[in-house]
Amino acid sequence: MTEEEFKTGQILLFDKPLEWTSFQLVNKVRWLIRKNFRIKKIKVGHAGTLDPLATGLLILCTGKSTKLIENLQGQEKEYTGTFTLGATTPSFDMETEVDETFPIDHLTSEGIHEATKAFLGDIQQRPPVFSALKKDGKRLYEYARSGEEVEIPTRTVNISEFEITKIELPKVHFRVVCSKGTYIRSLAFDFGSQLNTGAYLSALRRTRIGDYKVENALTVDSFVNEYLSMEEET
Repeated sequence: MTEEEFKTGQILLFDKPLEWTSFQLVNKVRWLIRKNFRIKKIKVGHAGTLDPLATGLLILCTGKSTKLIENLQGQEKEYTGTFTLGATTPSFDMETEVDETFPIDHLTSEGIHEATKAFLGDIQQRPPVFSALKKDGKRLYEYARSGEEVEIPTRTVNISEFEITKIELPKVHFRVVCSKGTYIRSLAFDFGSQLNTGAYLSALRRTRIGDYKVENALTVDSFVNEYLSMEEET
């Protein structure tokens, strides 16, 4: 691919590695393009953050295609992952340690499948306190890490599909299709409450954004091999 094609605008699909931040991937791709074409500047942005502990589809836009980011962010998303039942964490995922445990002896396969129905359609969801959302000019995770109490308002999100794909207690595996702004970590916490136990998100993979699918996504290595003329430097 040429320098001009990147500047005119490309939509690139990446499979974000575990423990990378979305910004790390953006910065890596920007650096590779700049290095390859020996240019000082190229616009690169992403259409929807993935947490470091999540993997899967991250859409990157270059050049003039960065104008499409807002539209891409608004599209329906699909995730697969795992909830661990019987415990909660302050971050609703594995970023923080378990803070409370609950019994799971009462859980049945039928009850676990039935509980998904409470989350279909438009629902009110409270974002996690460990998130990058801002309140009064400060990110929520900054309040959380400093131990400050903060009131987080609920917001309306839509879940069009929610299914349990496998049960291996205390873990349950799921697939969910949802609107922009849905926090799967919050869904994990609320799902645990619905079952009269606790739950946190222990694995997450984004498999689709709109019509874009993770099976068509690049790794950093395949991006270098297919789109750039140089070999990646380590």
